[in-house]
This record gives sequence, structure tokens and C-alpha cells, in this order.
Amino acid sequence: MPKRLRLTRRFPVAMTEDGYRRLKKFSAEAGLDEGEALSFLFENFNSVMDHDNLTTRLRLFNAELDSRKR
Repeated sequence: MPKRLRLTRRFPVAMTEDGYRRLKKFSAEAGLDEGEALSFLFENFNSVMDHDNLTTRLRLFNAELDSRKR
């Protein structure tokens, strides 16, 4: 049986509660753990993201970031 994806990098990550809940939901639906799900998303970033939608969402997120930190 082939080995599962070998995760070689670990780093501390701060996430919003909403982001973490969505990551947990996505990873459960995909049958992955959270690290594997993040690896999948970033390895396939260009194919799973709509560039125009990403730009708009990122602009909105950055606009409200300071208020979310309080």
C-alpha cells in the first residue's frame, strides 16, 4: 500500500474561527487531515481559485482586518 503524503514542513498558523471551521469541514469532506487539506489547496491554488473572485475577496478581507483583530 502506498504511503500517504509525507508532510515535511510545519509552521505555526493563526486562523480566524470561521477559517478554521471551514478548513475542518473541507478536510472532513475530502477525507484529509487539516495539514493535507492545506497542502492540497496550495499545491493546486491556481486551479481551485477564481482570480477575479479571489482579488475581490482579498480586498474585502483586508479592509475589515483591523476591526476583526479587536
